[in-house]
Amino acid sequence: MTRLRVRPARLATLGVFALAGLIFWISFNTAHGTDLRTDSSMLRLSDLIQERSRKNAELDSSAAGVRAQVDRLARRDSGDSTENRKLTGLEKDAGTKKVAGSGVSVTLDDAPPNATAQVPGVPEPQPNDLVIHQQDLQAVVNALWKGGAEGIKIMDQRLISTSAVRCVGNTLILQGRVYSPPYKVTAVGDQEALKKALDESPAIQNYLQYVDAYDLGWKVDDRKSVSLPGYSGTVDLRYAKPIR
Repeated sequence: MTRLRVRPARLATLGVFALAGLIFWISFNTAHGTDLRTDSSMLRLSDLIQERSRKNAELDSSAAGVRAQVDRLARRDSGDSTENRKLTGLEKDAGTKKVAGSGVSVTLDDAPPNATAQVPGVPEPQPNDLVIHQQDLQAVVNALWKGGAEGIKIMDQRLISTSAVRCVGNTLILQGRVYSPPYKVTAVGDQEALKKALDESPAIQNYLQYVDAYDLGWKVDDRKSVSLPGYSGTVDLRYAKPIR
């Protein structure tokens, strides 16, 4: 019998086909028969986030109605006007009661996606330079508090002492709800004092450099009459506990 010799080129070809088959099988098994290039999973996640945000808004509205009912019952059952005045003062300080008056509103917005450097000598922007960051919103809120604001809201939500301003990517997550830019911060208080505090904030001065350089959005408006809703969410503190 004649011994057959396997040529190296033929052996390499067989190896390539075997490797390609393995890759196709792994790809199919990972995708479970779906298209790996589609972003439908990301769309489903986005839809879930929006649905949860809507649900949280409905729960906030329901909680506000219950809280108002509890407040009415508490005042009805309390005949002490001094205690009622004390309770009203505490509610105002806590941010759970509506506050109205003159004030200012500050609007921050992302730069256009095709923005270029607007100032000579400034480097061309990176994607991170064109979006509003958590520290930008925090700087505005801190400055307004320092300027003597009686109350502050971001978008349609009132801030209290435990409110946390958090940004994930270019979206804001505030008290369980998700917002996209432009972001509007509204404060009730003395207009001149509030604007002076904004002008004197080092963090805002730094942000304004990016406004000039890359066309980020920044607008401050006087508001002759503005009304901020009372905070209607939970006031219970939530914190992590170590597992022993």
